[in-house]
Amino acid sequence: MSKIDRIRCYMTRVDDRPRLLVAITTEDGITGWGEAYNHGPDHALEPVIDWLAHHLAGEDATRVTYINQKLLQHFRFPPGAIGLAAIAAIDHALWDISAKALGVPVYKLLGGAVRDRIEVYCGVYTAPDVGETIDIVQDLRERSGFRAFKLSPYRRSPNVGRWGLTCAMTGRWFGQIREAFPEEEEFAFDAHAMIFEPIRAVQLAQALAPHDPMFLEEPIRPENIAALAAMKAKAMIPIATGECLYNRYEFLNLLKSEAADIIQPDIAVVGGLTEMRRIADLADAHYVSVMPHNPMGPLATAHNLHFAAAQVNFRMLEYRPPEHAPWAVDPYEPVDGYLALRPDRPGWGIEIDEAALASPDYVHWERRVETRPDGSTAFP
Repeated sequence: MSKIDRIRCYMTRVDDRPRLLVAITTEDGITGWGEAYNHGPDHALEPVIDWLAHHLAGEDATRVTYINQKLLQHFRFPPGAIGLAAIAAIDHALWDISAKALGVPVYKLLGGAVRDRIEVYCGVYTAPDVGETIDIVQDLRERSGFRAFKLSPYRRSPNVGRWGLTCAMTGRWFGQIREAFPEEEEFAFDAHAMIFEPIRAVQLAQALAPHDPMFLEEPIRPENIAALAAMKAKAMIPIATGECLYNRYEFLNLLKSEAADIIQPDIAVVGGLTEMRRIADLADAHYVSVMPHNPMGPLATAHNLHFAAAQVNFRMLEYRPPEHAPWAVDPYEPVDGYLALRPDRPGWGIEIDEAALASPDYVHWERRVETRPDGSTAFP
């Protein structure tokens, strides 16, 4: 039995965003690692994890499903984003321990791999100019072999100016991007749930449709699933959503309502790999693909890779090339647009440098709230 001995939190960063890592060590010396989704405020997760740790002392770390359920029940009321992020980090550390105890990769505990490598797409959000976007995409293609990219659909703020013109600008811009690259390459768009009226989301989808986008992500807020379903029925392009949904019950409502063609649960938000697999299996029964939300660091990418390796209805993984994550000794990196499995590496297959984590490397970050011309606020 691998009894839990201690739990440690490390507040660090990846590039310009704060990230929290969790290490769980057993009495027999096995350490497992998990990365938490940092919703903000930055330091809200640590006391929640400390509180949960109190309930884990002496538990068998390999009873992953049991512990996941126990932690959920300790909350009594639905835990929400911060509580589930804390549970996810613990869940992932326990999966890591369980696989290391047996000397196998995590995906072996999930029934083994159903694919040999994991296709990834890359987000590009900093290039409103056609030429600049083409240069960035071309560089990513040459460096890592990406063949799929996610762009912002906004050539200007969606809260300023005539909406029809905003959509027309996007359509023309996407057409120029499409012409600059081979026909087989994929381009998706993330609206970041910034559009309030569903009809405006439909208009944006119509502007993108002639150039065949891979999907339009979060065109409207996720709270009203019926409104999303009605919007999807008119959009005529694939609609993706899910990063703001927290558990299998919310995803079941989404799927039953036929409100998404692709779901995007975040493994570090929904409560970990344990819940992620339940969500994905529900989607499988509805003929819906899974493309996980993953704007995180190298460890979260490892969590997603093992999920993707064993999940039949997985399609493609969001991947963000990290420039600064010194604690990740040997991160998974794409070659020809794919991440390779590491069958000879137990656990997540990635090494964490605790010495690097001991050095202060925290960076504060706050979400920006946009202000409309009339002074009212809007989702960023």
